[in-house]
Amino acid sequence: MKAISQEIKDLSIKSLESTFNKLTNAHKSTIEKGSNTTLVKKRLNAVKMGLESLKGTWNGEDFCYKEESVLTSIEVLQGIIPSIEKQILKAKEGSPQKTLNERRLTALKLAIESLENRLR
Repeated sequence: MKAISQEIKDLSIKSLESTFNKLTNAHKSTIEKGSNTTLVKKRLNAVKMGLESLKGTWNGEDFCYKEESVLTSIEVLQGIIPSIEKQILKAKEGSPQKTLNERRLTALKLAIESLENRLR
């Protein structure tokens, strides 16, 4: 991976941790409602794997997943990006929502890059 500042690394990890926590809560809520959990579960697993990949790359933490799982996670994370880009376009300049989504977008792109590097 290209050189990334420590600030971007820290913000990206925090962003993915926040996303993971939100998806965990959404998953619990979906189960309680008796709704279909497939999409939330896929996203939850993909964000978890992306987060672990970044932590592994930047902090030397363990990362052990099969190639098929990594490929699936890359695909799921790439599928999240268009909706975040739309939210960024709709948000007012300088708003907390825009900043949050810009950080989330950066974190997802870095996670995808990190996962792709694990396939090489």
